[in-house]
Amino acid sequence: MSENGDRVGSICRALRRAIVERALAPGDRLPEDALGERFGVSRTIARQALGRLAGEGLVDLRRNRISVVATPSWDEARDTFDVRIGLERLVMRRLAGRLSAEQRQTLLDQIKREEDARSGPEAVSIRLATEFHLMLAEMTGSPVLSRYVAEVAYRCALILSLYSRPHSSDCAVSEHRDVVAALVEGDAECASTLMDHHLDAVAERARIVPQTPRERDLARLLAPYVESADGVA
Repeated sequence: MSENGDRVGSICRALRRAIVERALAPGDRLPEDALGERFGVSRTIARQALGRLAGEGLVDLRRNRISVVATPSWDEARDTFDVRIGLERLVMRRLAGRLSAEQRQTLLDQIKREEDARSGPEAVSIRLATEFHLMLAEMTGSPVLSRYVAEVAYRCALILSLYSRPHSSDCAVSEHRDVVAALVEGDAECASTLMDHHLDAVAERARIVPQTPRERDLARLLAPYVESADGVA
């Protein structure tokens, strides 16, 4: 991959994380010049990154090169969760009875990080929970499945930042542990059912309760994500 391609990829990863952690909210403007300055790249590279995120449904490209974080409709929200349930059901079928000891431990270590984060900022818990699902998809060994799960999981994170109600992460963490146990047992049906219920519960928290608009300082809120992007080769 070219150096420019590397920079586009690292900016996309940083912006996705900012969306998952709710530093960026639906409707936030993403000016090319401000992003380029913040990440130390040209407007062309910033534009390419925004175009890639638009293809994933995370950014809306408007007239006069104005880009904003996407604002999914309620109908789109339900459809997105339905698609995610179908994809993750496939992940369960692929992994049931096939997890290696190393993969099992990797998942349990992630769940332990989720447990440790429960008393901290909700944004961290959301990111760790999302990472758990991405890990499962990657363990299938299917690049296509991994890519689609990642895209729909990030889209769901955006939806939850727009519509969800406050909630405890305790249930989600225990549900993750139950899913791993079913996979280790090789019970694909049980694992699929558990994942369906888990994602349905997440979707149930998505209610149409628009959040109060906040004043947005793009340079300030992206500071930690710029540092993360700089650390990616």
